[in-house]
Amino acid sequence: MTITQPDLSVFETVESEVRSYCRGWPTVFDRAQGSRMYDEDGHEYLDFFAGAGSLNYGHNNPVLKRALIDYLERDGVTHGLDMSTTAKRAFLESFQNLVLRPRDLPYKVMFPGPTGTNAVESALKLARKVKGREAIVSFTNAFHGMSLGSLAVTGNAFKRAGAGVPLVHGTPMPFDNYFDGQVPDFLWFERLLEDQGSGLDKPAAVIVETVQGEGGINVARPEWLRALAGLCERQDMLLIVDDIQMGCGRTGAFFSFEEAGIVPDVVTVSKSISGYGLPMSLCLFKPELDIWEPGEHNGTFRGNNPAFVTATAALEAYWADGSAMEKQTRTRGEQVERGLIAVAEENLADVKEYRGRGLVWGLELHDKGRAEKVARRAFELGLLIETSGPESEVVKLLPALTVSPDELDEGLSVLARSVRETA
Repeated sequence: MTITQPDLSVFETVESEVRSYCRGWPTVFDRAQGSRMYDEDGHEYLDFFAGAGSLNYGHNNPVLKRALIDYLERDGVTHGLDMSTTAKRAFLESFQNLVLRPRDLPYKVMFPGPTGTNAVESALKLARKVKGREAIVSFTNAFHGMSLGSLAVTGNAFKRAGAGVPLVHGTPMPFDNYFDGQVPDFLWFERLLEDQGSGLDKPAAVIVETVQGEGGINVARPEWLRALAGLCERQDMLLIVDDIQMGCGRTGAFFSFEEAGIVPDVVTVSKSISGYGLPMSLCLFKPELDIWEPGEHNGTFRGNNPAFVTATAALEAYWADGSAMEKQTRTRGEQVERGLIAVAEENLADVKEYRGRGLVWGLELHDKGRAEKVARRAFELGLLIETSGPESEVVKLLPALTVSPDELDEGLSVLARSVRETA
């Protein structure tokens, strides 16, 4: 692909230095549809990034777009705080009937604000309010958001340093396989909880990702998650599952914890819950935990009604027929795994490991600086992929759930070439 130098001057002179994704993809995107993005010069890119997991149903999904356009054209309410609206009612009814009831999940639904970190902050606040304790346990390489409470339970040193103040009341514990199977699960954690001299304050809750996306595509085993749920129950701690990136079908089932057969006390959901990339998040919790006072946690943009509209359309289009979407995602995931096996076999000396579930996968290379080179070369060849992990050492694949088999083969072929050409 020949890429002419785009005019980036206004971004470089006016926009803050904090911008990041645009540095790896130095072009100006103009339109997008499905799994394709196009820059203003007409160059086409296959998108294996999907808005960092916010576009599980692809760009400008026609079913969702039609519902949104119809709603706007009839002057439907766009901003509603936490007022009752027809759009919110339709979403709550669909979410209850298509997601919660079929899974026998009793959750109350809270709209805490538009982003994932809003959902995490509300979950942490509720856990502390319910238990009357301050401490929260998180896990190594976790990522839960960029506001102060979320950063306190995030592992990445670079992101934590950006807080500029001490991050308190959070304690990290080893994630699954952190010690390469050499230490029994939760031995250290449970010993600290039971030892009155350990110095560990009794936690209100434990927060965990079933697959650590930003942390390097670290996949927790179902038995590890079940053991964690049992530990929380024995020690009177709430279990919070952060399903912001891995929920909404990313790993196969609608919620990523379903495979483990657990029912968390609290679940945070965002990114693809709106289905269209519109800001929206949920904090779900068991009814007995709903001890909020009216207005005790609020936010101006927690009533994003256009997001309710597209969320409802997504649920009805993709989750009303039982397990079809889940089966398709698992099938597509098996296709990605086969592609990564081929890449690993071709580059035995370079590839350390590949891992994932559903349609989230990571390719870890021995040379920690190589992943960014692979992503850069992939961009030059027309594929959008990002890196993850504490040192950006993992190539991360996050295609839309609606990606076609041919598009997957195309992207995997570009990935293979990018690995080959950066050796």
